[in-house]
Amino acid sequence: MGSLRGFYGSMVGKKVVMGVTGLIGVGFVILHSLGNLLVFRGPAAINSYSHFLKSTGELLWALRIVLIVAVILHVIAAVQLTQQSRAARPIAYTKQERQVATVASRTMRWGGALLLVFIVLHILHFTTGTIKPAGVFSPDDVYANMVTSFRIWWVALFYVVAMLALGLHLFHGAWSSVRSIGVSPPSPQPLHHRISLAIALLVWAAFTAVPLAVVAGIVR
Repeated sequence: MGSLRGFYGSMVGKKVVMGVTGLIGVGFVILHSLGNLLVFRGPAAINSYSHFLKSTGELLWALRIVLIVAVILHVIAAVQLTQQSRAARPIAYTKQERQVATVASRTMRWGGALLLVFIVLHILHFTTGTIKPAGVFSPDDVYANMVTSFRIWWVALFYVVAMLALGLHLFHGAWSSVRSIGVSPPSPQPLHHRISLAIALLVWAAFTAVPLAVVAGIVR
């Protein structure tokens, strides 16, 4: 236990935790985005998918617990890594070199904060029905919940902006996660990580397509 605590206390240990939990998150959003696309097949398809997930009972809750723990550990490790980095460099660089930086890497912190807020609101909105922008919520009709909610322009806009943050977070996070756990070596050209870029674009497009389709009247 002491060696494990010591490992986590190091910057390397925290990066490994961020890498593993990040990959768990990547896997989840890929599956979630594919499930959301069922809305284009009509109410029966996505509602049946929702009923199937709920019918798994304990398995669904086990997966939820894993995801919640992964998010919590990811956030804690990210905050602690930031604090350790600042402590190791109390005086900021007078000139920062950004040749290998991308928009995604430079927006990881505020994007991560936005995603954390989004996750909480998303659960309260579509999972528990605690937040009802449209005034109604049916636990058995996911299709109706999505359509009535995304017809409200500011709800659709919030989801679109959040998905932009998710796409940027995925692009940088996907390849940095495998690098953190030692699967992929550091690269001076992050834009060449085509797999990470493809994952980010596809997940962003899948999630964004749903509110935009409702706004456009394609899904109604």
